[in-house]
Amino acid sequence: MNEVLQPESVVTLTESAAHQVRHLQSQDENVGKLLRVYVESGGCSGMQYGMTFDERRADDVSAEFSGVPVLVDPFSAKYLAGAVIDFKDELIGGGFKITNPNAKQSCGCGNSFEA
Repeated sequence: MNEVLQPESVVTLTESAAHQVRHLQSQDENVGKLLRVYVESGGCSGMQYGMTFDERRADDVSAEFSGVPVLVDPFSAKYLAGAVIDFKDELIGGGFKITNPNAKQSCGCGNSFEA
């Protein structure tokens, strides 16, 4: 796994994840938008992850990995500090995966966690 670490960043994208995000950003509905990573209440463990393409907001924390800017809102930043986002192109178990050192417990699907 080839990671680009930046100490001031909240989350880190691996090269594989950055490549996939660039591919998704090239689709018409995402052109000109930036990747936003966030957490919200829900899921089977209390908090769940989300990723979307969005516009920059004044209070966002941001970092760039392999040319891909990543936005995180202040609420999500405290839950995502140190998280690594990877992408695996596999038939079973593929997709984006977030490894979060702040998660006390994660559900089996990997989409939600307990802080």
